[in-house]
Amino acid sequence: MCMMNEEEKNRRAAEKWEGAEAMKKESVVKAALLGLGTVGSGVYKLVERQKEQLPAKTGMQLEIAKILVHDMKKERPGVRRELLTDSFEEILKDSDIQIVIEVVGGIEPAKRMIMDALKAGKNVVTANKDLIAAHGRELLNTAEEHHVDLLFEASVAGGIPIINPLKECLAGNEILSVMGIVNGTTNYILTKMTEEGMDFDEALKRAQELGYAEADPTSDIEGHDAGRKVAILASIAFHSKVTFKDVYVEGITRITSRDIAYAEEFGNVIKLLGIARNEGGEIEAAVYPMMLPKDHPLASVRDSFNAVFVQGDAVGDTMFYGRGAGELPTASAVMADVLRILRNIRCGCNGRIGCTCYRNLPMKPIEESQHKYYVRMLVENRPGVLAQITGTLAEQGVSIEKVVQKVFRDNKAEVVIITEKIQERYVKNALDEFRRSPVIYDISNILREY
Repeated sequence: MCMMNEEEKNRRAAEKWEGAEAMKKESVVKAALLGLGTVGSGVYKLVERQKEQLPAKTGMQLEIAKILVHDMKKERPGVRRELLTDSFEEILKDSDIQIVIEVVGGIEPAKRMIMDALKAGKNVVTANKDLIAAHGRELLNTAEEHHVDLLFEASVAGGIPIINPLKECLAGNEILSVMGIVNGTTNYILTKMTEEGMDFDEALKRAQELGYAEADPTSDIEGHDAGRKVAILASIAFHSKVTFKDVYVEGITRITSRDIAYAEEFGNVIKLLGIARNEGGEIEAAVYPMMLPKDHPLASVRDSFNAVFVQGDAVGDTMFYGRGAGELPTASAVMADVLRILRNIRCGCNGRIGCTCYRNLPMKPIEESQHKYYVRMLVENRPGVLAQITGTLAEQGVSIEKVVQKVFRDNKAEVVIITEKIQERYVKNALDEFRRSPVIYDISNILREY
């Protein structure tokens, strides 16, 4: 029997590999787009823009086969009408569609559609922070069960890559903390208040005129939007399930020009921060306005930009910065996930990273967190009042770093106190005593200081 020599074996192996590669390069993956609003339109534009490059980038071609819309009669320039459908069932039953891209938003019907798509063996990309923050673990477990991908890079910080870096690029680290500006609307408002002297209402109105804020801005200015993103980041960073209800949330509606001025006087700026820390095996997850020193990397993040500051035990400090929202920045993150799925399809390895929440860490109550505190009060302007205030703080073990007193009219004085670092419960106890005091007219604001 004639045996093939080594050269012949190599030649045939090369021909087989080249044939397989050629077949893969000719493969077309079909996708469905759920929603054609701002982000959906951006995704469609990027798919069309990238069409010729996708085979070189992924070894696969991508075709948008169906687009789910609510109103079939609406004119959609640049989109072929034959792609439009108002029936999700039509998408679900199409076995040629391997990727579903959800940009509808909200909990329902998005959850039902994503769950059905995963169970049908379709890979899913979503930008839905509300859904992932509330039901991410359930959806990820379903994806893992059916050996498909569920990716959601666009759910946090728009075009900034942060989900995949935490899951893969920084996987060799024990993440210590994740802190960031993850809401562009509030960052724009605070920037205008700081740099142009606007009051809150004026800055909010400007943000709405520019499209940075919705007509109903509650989710942004009350911190809910950032809170959902913190829940997602904390779950991934610390490998333990954190939902939106676990996150302590404060917004920026109480911030005034007085607070901005005092921050400047103390060498600080005020930013709405999302913060997640692993404190001795307990997770602290919160959103609140904070006084940051001007030399902190996050202090220079202006206008509608976002940034996420990550501390790892091996890598040290890293920061991710860029556009946190908008049509094409968010679509960029969606497309990154789509390309990742295309590569997985080509290699037959979909579902390789499922839910990474293998721990069950407890949540730390906000009362047990430790900070310095800025307290601004309106008090009676007479001898002994300041002594009463400092005495009450001393009774709770709260030390004072700085006191500023400015006289207002009508025999009232504004007192600002900066405390030393202390557990929050003791500051709250002191504030309860202040509210019962006849010489303290108003506790105007309290902020944490970095």
